[in-house]
This record gives sequence, structure tokens and C-alpha cells, in this order.
Amino acid sequence: MHMLHHISFAISDLPLSAVFYDAALSTLGYVRVWEDETAVGYGPPGGGGKFAIKLRSSRLAVPGDGFHIAFAAPSREAVTAFYKAALEHGGKDNGGSGLHPEYGENYYAAFVFDPDGYRIEAVINEAV
Repeated sequence: MHMLHHISFAISDLPLSAVFYDAALSTLGYVRVWEDETAVGYGPPGGGGKFAIKLRSSRLAVPGDGFHIAFAAPSREAVTAFYKAALEHGGKDNGGSGLHPEYGENYYAAFVFDPDGYRIEAVINEAV
């Protein structure tokens, strides 16, 4: 059983965020699984939404340091591709991409900020 069923972020610009998440999450094997005029949901192909972005017209309150979401990656190559795609589509660096031994011997991750400033990560923690 998985601990979390789903999570969503309030975002300020749906087209901008959708382009960012389409590019970044596709490198990890995730796709749009639903969408409407104000939101987009992502998950595994043929599966349900596990992560959503939802347009909000009111001022956003993006959580500060200490909050982030880590997306599971299928390989180290996918982590690197996630990092590159994120930076090419409006994201900003938040710690680079590569081995992070401070989190474990095999912890390979990429850390970025999305267009609204949410801290996101792609990670695989397996021996090569």
C-alpha cells in the first residue's frame, strides 16, 4: 500500500506550468492522465492522477524551505534528463543533478524549483 494517494500544487499560470511539468515528468515516464480548464493531472500511463497542478487566481503561498516533493525516477539517466528538461522549460536549479551521498550511498537526484518556486526533485536510490 502507498502512503500518499495524491498531491496537488496551486499554480499561477496553467499553460506555463503545464509545459514545465509535461517536459520534466515525461523524462520519468509520467504523462497527463486528466485535464480541464483549470488543472492538469499526471501519473503513470493508463493510471490515475497522482500529482496535479491547479490554477488559483488568489495569491499563492508556496511553502518555504523544508517542503518538497520527490518524484521516483526509473534510472540515473532519467534523473539527468529531468534536470535538463526542467531548466529548459522555466525551472531553476536548486542543488544540481548527480550523486548526493549526504542522503545515502546510491542517492542520485536532481533538485529544481518549478516556475512558481516549489521545490521538486527526481530521485533514484539504487545501486548501479
